[in-house]
Amino acid sequence: MEAPPQRPRRTSAGGVTRLALVVGALGIVFGDIGTSPIYALQTIFNPADPHPVPVSTENVFGVISVVFWSLMIIVTIFYVAFAMRADNDGEGGIMALITLIRRHSDGRGRRAGIILAALGIFGAALFLGDSMITPAISVLSAVEGVKTVNPDLETIIIPVTAVIIVLLFAFQRKGTAVIGRWFGPIMIVWFCTLAVLGIGGISRNPEILKALSPTYAIDFMFGHFDIAFFAMAAVILTFTGAEALYADMGHFGRKPISRAWIFMVFPALLLNYMGQGALILEDTGNVAGSFFLLAPEWSRIPLLLLAGTATVIASQAVISGAFSVASQASELGYLPRLRIAHTSEHQYGQIYVPWINWLLMVSVLVLVFAFRTSEALAFAYGMAVIGTITIVTLLFLYIAHVRWKTPTWVLIVGGGLLLVINLTFLAASTTKIIHGAWLPLLIGVIAFIVMITWQRGREVVSAERERREGPLREFVDKLRRGEPKCAQVPGTGVFLGRGKDTAPLALRAALELNHARYAHIVVLSVETQPVPWVPDAERIVVDDLGHDNDAVLHVTARFGYAETPDVPRALRLVRADQSEGRRLRLDKATYFLSTIQLRAGTERTMATWRKHLFIATSHITSDAAEHFQLPRDRTIIVGSHIEV
Repeated sequence: MEAPPQRPRRTSAGGVTRLALVVGALGIVFGDIGTSPIYALQTIFNPADPHPVPVSTENVFGVISVVFWSLMIIVTIFYVAFAMRADNDGEGGIMALITLIRRHSDGRGRRAGIILAALGIFGAALFLGDSMITPAISVLSAVEGVKTVNPDLETIIIPVTAVIIVLLFAFQRKGTAVIGRWFGPIMIVWFCTLAVLGIGGISRNPEILKALSPTYAIDFMFGHFDIAFFAMAAVILTFTGAEALYADMGHFGRKPISRAWIFMVFPALLLNYMGQGALILEDTGNVAGSFFLLAPEWSRIPLLLLAGTATVIASQAVISGAFSVASQASELGYLPRLRIAHTSEHQYGQIYVPWINWLLMVSVLVLVFAFRTSEALAFAYGMAVIGTITIVTLLFLYIAHVRWKTPTWVLIVGGGLLLVINLTFLAASTTKIIHGAWLPLLIGVIAFIVMITWQRGREVVSAERERREGPLREFVDKLRRGEPKCAQVPGTGVFLGRGKDTAPLALRAALELNHARYAHIVVLSVETQPVPWVPDAERIVVDDLGHDNDAVLHVTARFGYAETPDVPRALRLVRADQSEGRRLRLDKATYFLSTIQLRAGTERTMATWRKHLFIATSHITSDAAEHFQLPRDRTIIVGSHIEV
């Protein structure tokens, strides 16, 4: 038999150079945070804001200083230096933190772990909301740049934005590896352009370099708190995309992302923000369109095209992150089983989730047509970002305490400072709730309700299914005694079940209705481990169920939550000495699946509306035969009904 292919090691690029990974990371990960200079400062000083920040020398220095130190503390220190070290076998993001918490919460810390895991699910829901808003505001803000070239072109902004968004999501099926190869070089040009434009602006007023001193940020925050507090809600826009660095870590790894941030992205962003600050100091009228006004007039059309391309790439960062979050949530039981395509032979974290892709596309288009301008969307933008970052900070501090045994005083001092900063930003964002910040909260609450309802519904269905299935060993004992009486047919029957404690409904139905059994019966259950990948040496566990000569086996196939379960390939790992001396005949094996039709019952398991939500959500479950890579022509589906 041909040896099964081995998964490439996650520590290796599989022949892809480190430089290529950095370039790919630039194309996928940093688009969101890298395009913030287009709209961030003009939003902070927007005169139409309900709480406008007056354009004055003091305020410009203060804002630029706050921007610099926010990027330094939240992104460079917290995410790059610390949070990205809290990985789950290379996978990052809030779902990875939830997995670590579930793994390390026991005894007295179990209750705290449950609460934090629930909070983490809400954070993941907020991130999905952010994934809808980011493409809308990013592409809109770039296309709006046509107004600096010709104000009469304003009428084409919405149609052009919609076309770009549709093309972006249509291209997702190519995978992040292909997208990164295209987008990476473009983003290198983009960040170099940011730096050059910024240096040009700084040269007009080098005094802006003083804003690097924390004294300007401190003076702005404490000396002008009535202004600074409201400004912080817009300062959040400068580090949107920070969570994408962490969520996308499974696509490229921690080191390529860290190197790209430290050596290219952060310096380019800093130079550009300071260049815009210098331009505003030169003439306060430059606030509107300060980014495009950094460029000479002859270069604004090429810059507009480059910015448009960069904002498309910006959307990619959160789209890839949303794929990762949804995939991990599905494997951990918070979402239905989704169809997931792995798009790279080298980086198994690179995935495409069709259902999430099209849901995001429709949602983004609705936001574009509803809000119509990037300024209107900006009010809604920051809440989801800072909400997710605050929750990630709490979860990270817990992991640092229980997993790394970090001294309590370090957590109190360092973690306390981070939480004070995050909570201040969060409080400032609440001032925008009535102006649009309600939107990400609403999206987050809806996604959170769907996820916890699915988790609860699964528990109810699993309990009822277990009752109906009955003990597997008892069923096998009866089969050995000839109960029920049945004829034996040649071949192998593989019955997928939920574990080795209960008999699959399909197995009971096949024997009771057909009065026939296969010569070799395999009861197979698939387990999702709280790690992204499981090596082949640990893939299967074989149990003869107490009898070594009845040709009935139980096989447990283990897969990581980032893998696509391939059941036939896993069964090929079963050796003859593990299957009562007979090798499984898998070339003609028949596979049996049990499918459940759900109905809303009268039992008080959940509120009636949650029951209907659970049933509705079950309709997006991916096809089980396709999910487990079963051969269509040899797969039989047996149905039954369960009330929830």
